[in-house]
Amino acid sequence: MLQNTHLYYGGDYNPEQWPESVWQEDARLMQTAGVNLVSLGIFSWAKLEPAPGQYEFAWLDRVIDLLHQHGISVDLATATASPPAWLVRRYPELLPQDANGTVLHSGSRQHYCPNSPHYREAAAALTRQLAEHYRHHPAVVMWHINNEYGCHVASCFCDRCAAAFRGWLKARYATLDALNEAWGTAFWSQWYGDWEEIFPPRKTPTMANPAQQIDYKRFYSDSVLALHRREYEIIKEHTPGLPVTTNFMGFFGPFDYHQWARHVDFTSWDSYPDPNDGVNGLAVNAAAHDLTRSLGGGKPFLLMEQVSSQVSWRPVNSLKPPGQMRLHSYQAVSRGADGVLFFQWRAARAGAEKYHGAMVPHVGAERSRVFREVADLGRELQTLDALAGSRVRAKVGIVFDYPNWWALNLESKPAQLDYLSRVLEYHRFFYDANLPVDFVSADGDWSGYRLVLAPHLCQLRTGVDERIRTFVRDGGTFLTTYFSGITDENEHVILGGYAGKISDLLGIWVEEWDPQPPGRILHVQWADGTHSEASDWCDLVHLQGASALAVLTNHFISKTPAVTQNAYGKGQAYYLAAQLDAAARTKLLSSICRDLDLEAPVDAPPGVEATLREKNSSRFLFLLNHTNTPADVCLKGHAGRDLLSGKNHNGRTILAPQETLILNLD
Repeated sequence: MLQNTHLYYGGDYNPEQWPESVWQEDARLMQTAGVNLVSLGIFSWAKLEPAPGQYEFAWLDRVIDLLHQHGISVDLATATASPPAWLVRRYPELLPQDANGTVLHSGSRQHYCPNSPHYREAAAALTRQLAEHYRHHPAVVMWHINNEYGCHVASCFCDRCAAAFRGWLKARYATLDALNEAWGTAFWSQWYGDWEEIFPPRKTPTMANPAQQIDYKRFYSDSVLALHRREYEIIKEHTPGLPVTTNFMGFFGPFDYHQWARHVDFTSWDSYPDPNDGVNGLAVNAAAHDLTRSLGGGKPFLLMEQVSSQVSWRPVNSLKPPGQMRLHSYQAVSRGADGVLFFQWRAARAGAEKYHGAMVPHVGAERSRVFREVADLGRELQTLDALAGSRVRAKVGIVFDYPNWWALNLESKPAQLDYLSRVLEYHRFFYDANLPVDFVSADGDWSGYRLVLAPHLCQLRTGVDERIRTFVRDGGTFLTTYFSGITDENEHVILGGYAGKISDLLGIWVEEWDPQPPGRILHVQWADGTHSEASDWCDLVHLQGASALAVLTNHFISKTPAVTQNAYGKGQAYYLAAQLDAAARTKLLSSICRDLDLEAPVDAPPGVEATLREKNSSRFLFLLNHTNTPADVCLKGHAGRDLLSGKNHNGRTILAPQETLILNLD
């Protein structure tokens, strides 16, 4: 984990893009801005190894020494995210191919196949040289492997990957009979009689085998993870005491981050909310912070990248207005970040990202509104050492399962279900209610939670049903939704009634489902006589011990249950058979939270985030007013001193527009 006694602040530094005469100015400005950490060397492979086996570190030595002299630490990258031109020229077969067989050429970045032995060996050799050379440098406090794995090339279908896929399948299934059974190859005459007949799921005339597609997702995630793990092991061999990370990308679908997080010492991610997205963008960004923290087991994470002003890759790249960058930064800290970094330190004057914002923009530092905001934030963060190492404690978990996401994205479903949007809808309730949430894997540890939600848990891997059953039996509350418990990990339907292996704890079974066309509204009548609406889907539910909290009144099967509740052991299980409207979801979840004594730390109007970080006996209450009007907040008995202003607050407080308070609670 992070080994810090203060919050980190800084950004990606690319000195190789600038003459050495600029480096001294950079170091001076970094001190002015309160920078204490830079990520260094991320795209420097061609500079570090300009020819095969010819390593040139003298320039990097000078940079790191200069930074150290100015009190700035280094997150040193392995520089393996962009292979140099000489490597591609020597081994053109390392270039990746898409599902149509098109080769993706050099001239950009991430132009490599993870199963290329030439790329793997060259990347490992560079990593080893860097680790040996900088193993004792006091400025190097952590390592940064590669960069945004899979951001541009999230799959490869070349012949090397085909051969590696066969090897992966042999290890998983051992025999072709086992593979044929798992893949259901009796369908459409897909039976395999020789391993060499198997290929990745390249472009096919129509829908490809779903089990094959899921296995290829697993295989490719494992393939890229193997690259990361090799560099990780090399670094640990030479610098066992330094923490290692790679930057995740929030809700990035192609790789199973639950698996990846086991092979970093702390989690980090790159955050780029659109300033035009308003409250919804803030909520999604908060969810991604929560995911990153959760992947790290609740330990503090690092916001590895954000932008100070505007990005360069959207169709319209709007500026963050004054104050928004500061609020975004404190949102990260409030949800568990022990550091805030930017891409990048100095705006590039050439290349594909030359219009991307930076801490030092093209106009320079002294005349820049952006740099003034950057420096003000840096000075504030220098006063917040007390926060380092503190954690967010959540009693609510939301299951976010990558293989389940992959399965729901496959073709040939009763309807196309947007798994991520549904997960974020449930997170949004807790975000608006200022209740902390963790994201958990389907086969993770749920023992510390009172409530676990698992929307659209279509794919139930072996043992997950018993994990859910144990959680509820021991007193937990579980909520899931339609199209859950449908298949096993090989995409085989669980027979005997939908909801399959978890029907008993839900107290129901589902005979059929009836997806609804866009615009059709289902009417919901609740047991208390109130009414609401639903859409998208209708399960035809049979009660098997559960109670119907609500029924549908205008479906052709009259009064089919829409929401059910079942007592199981010491706990409760809820099932939503249709897509409730937002008001009805809020009403139901609010009732569940009241029953479980889950409440927000303060009473705040919409637009105010409230979160708690804790360390030993210390508690820190964050209040962030994202609105442009003052906000009246009831502190519900809390009192404390604001770490930013030094003022004491108790009872109630008025937050100015876009104000942040961090109360060290008495």
